[in-house]
Amino acid sequence: MVINVAGRSIPADEEGFLLNPADWSEEVADAIAESEGYELKDDHKGLVDYFREYYAENETHPTMHIIVKEIGGSLGKNFHDHKVLANHLYKIFPSEPIAELCKLAGLPKPLPSEREG
Repeated sequence: MVINVAGRSIPADEEGFLLNPADWSEEVADAIAESEGYELKDDHKGLVDYFREYYAENETHPTMHIIVKEIGGSLGKNFHDHKVLANHLYKIFPSEPIAELCKLAGLPKPLPSEREG
């Protein structure tokens, strides 16, 4: 698979995960989202940034447990309840939030056991 962005052809695997993480840019994330049938909104972009920062510090992606624990309370009263945040993540990424966020962030594809978090 190839993702075309601004005249560049970015190689990706059959699921859309970048083969070279250095190819990532916000424009690439937008193109990936478009190929998946949606537009990146602020909440998507904030989570993509969080994934990229977490990966840079820890050399792995965060799990669903880590996401709700670390950022749930910081998102305000509505997301203080961890289940509410987890449900919100499944609402904006219905199939596999962890895998979709890794893809959008240009991170390696999570193992099947890591996809549900």
